[in-house]
Amino acid sequence: MKTLSYICTALIAAFAIASCSTPVHVEKDETVDLRNYKTYMWVDTRYNENDNSTRPSSYGDITVRNASNAALQKAGWTEVSNNPDILVSYDVLVQNTTTRRSDPVYTQSYTRSYYNPRLRRWGTIYYPSQFLGYNNYEVPVKEGTVSITMTDANTDKIVWQGWTIEELNYTRITTEEIAASVQNIFSKFDVAAR
Repeated sequence: MKTLSYICTALIAAFAIASCSTPVHVEKDETVDLRNYKTYMWVDTRYNENDNSTRPSSYGDITVRNASNAALQKAGWTEVSNNPDILVSYDVLVQNTTTRRSDPVYTQSYTRSYYNPRLRRWGTIYYPSQFLGYNNYEVPVKEGTVSITMTDANTDKIVWQGWTIEELNYTRITTEEIAASVQNIFSKFDVAAR
């Protein structure tokens, strides 16, 4: 019986931890076998050819690349400087949005005193609070989106893309949040699956 309670506790803890992570979305080309690719190279994305402006999230370059390189090398891929199989790019977007919040509303609990003539005493009746409904409202929040795209270098066709959206605690996305998002994205990257 004790082992059953330990197993149940472990399962509840695992579900609680899994529910706290942000959802990851993945799109991949089902006609492409990722096992055929062995090398990759990073590319910078620009709005057009003449766009030489610095990226607003350039401070996160090192974090994204280090976390991605670790995951790709774990999958058996090698980073090269020319003639790659895959071109890897990423994008970090921070935007203002709103989220809907709901708070429960209860009545105020109170007590009432009364006199009992039979016992010749004062007594107290407690009236607990009662549920009235929910107070719904919109709250402005900042969301950070991290996306990683893999493009076939020969065909210029996107073969895999993963992204996650996370509510931010600060006005800017931190390097810890970027690293966690990249790790969450690559948790869905499976080279063995076709």
